Amino acid sequence: MDKSDKKRILLKLGSNTLTKETNHISRGKIEDIGMQIAALKDKYEFVIVSSGAIAAAKQFVKLESQDKEVFVKQALASIGQPHLMRIYQENFSDLGLLISQCLLSYSDFEKEQSKVNIVNTINVLLKNNYIPIINENDTVATDEIQFGDNDKLAALTAVLLHVDILIIATNTNGIYTKASINNDIPETISIVTDLKALEKEVGDTKSSHGTGGMQSKIEAATIAKEGKIETWIVNGLEDNFILKALNKESKFTKIV
Repeated sequence: MDKSDKKRILLKLGSNTLTKETNHISRGKIEDIGMQIAALKDKYEFVIVSSGAIAAAKQFVKLESQDKEVFVKQALASIGQPHLMRIYQENFSDLGLLISQCLLSYSDFEKEQSKVNIVNTINVLLKNNYIPIINENDTVATDEIQFGDNDKLAALTAVLLHVDILIIATNTNGIYTKASINNDIPETISIVTDLKALEKEVGDTKSSHGTGGMQSKIEAATIAKEGKIETWIVNGLEDNFILKALNKESKFTKIV
């Protein structure tokens, strides 16, 4: 089954974007994302890779446990995932958008048959106007909980689905030059062609809720670049951040 004529965007939403840097999922932010997708749906089809299950759970529960922190986080992800999907469902359906859930593990990207199955399933969903919302299958895998906040998962999925653009939403206006951060006047690097040079500009700061930080975004962009896919790192905290980036009305980093 072939891709449609629409451009395909893989939108990666980290915990920081979805919570608007608070301690719970922001319905307003999810509505903002839905409104943009609704506005763009004639020209673009969207696949979403969404973090936020752990943040969604923390609204409802505090788990008592003597176990290792990663197992507690896996349990929280398991509790939070249906809540997260419910928030998407409620906000998107009000806008006439249909969603579906796909849980993937890294092992799925290592088996040829699994990869074929993922592509075929997602193409059927998109053809029928369903937006696939992908998360790591956190109860069996810990990679992204411990490192990456779904950045790598988004890049692997983007390559597998031959998307046109991988948009990674974060809490900065793209990647800043190291000098400008040191001077406390952040300056966005707008176009990147050399990822090796970019690595020298990036510190190893982690984002407050997520497990990512810029290092994992550069690793994701490297995977995407090898698959000939452009990566945009945009500020997801802004309203209309997808529309603004597409219309060149905001500052963000484009890795070509």
